[in-house]
Amino acid sequence: MIKRLYRWTLSLADSPRAPWALGAIAFAESSFFPLPPDLILVPMSLARPKRAWFYAGLCTIASVLGGILGYLIGSALYESVGRPLIHLYGYDQKALVLRSCYDSYGWLIILIKGLTPIPFKLVTIVSGFAGYNIVLFVALSLLTRGARFYILAGVLHRFGDPIRAALDRHFATFMALILATIVFGFWVVSKMGGSGC
Repeated sequence: MIKRLYRWTLSLADSPRAPWALGAIAFAESSFFPLPPDLILVPMSLARPKRAWFYAGLCTIASVLGGILGYLIGSALYESVGRPLIHLYGYDQKALVLRSCYDSYGWLIILIKGLTPIPFKLVTIVSGFAGYNIVLFVALSLLTRGARFYILAGVLHRFGDPIRAALDRHFATFMALILATIVFGFWVVSKMGGSGC
């Protein structure tokens, strides 16, 4: 079953709908969806290494646009949408801690957390809730999300053949690592606490 999933994911690269699916996931992950675009970005880039840079750019733009939606949820719809969404992921206290840090460290929070497995939707919603400067938010999001996706694209472009050969043999391990990274990101957020930044 895992092998079939791997072959199906690689075949997505040849589908005309593949970039739309990748962009949609990158957009949704920055505002409400729990899974990162890496799940299909990696196999698609390995299937078509010359398109890795295009896929990284697509993920960057879609992620920032999704981040703007998350920001708007935090700034205009926090009580009706933002708070229930944060509650759904169990981030109630963490959002308050993060928000208290924005006056001094907002730029650093966006830059660092945009590169990590910590769910970016928490950052986007809290940025809007904190009333962080929208222009600066967009610029920092472009920088941090671009770095994340372009670094990944560079690695896949440079080492694509050995990575693909390893994935052919160990796709189940790769999926387990991706899922573990996602769980780790949620766990890190769950351990944020106290009043300090």
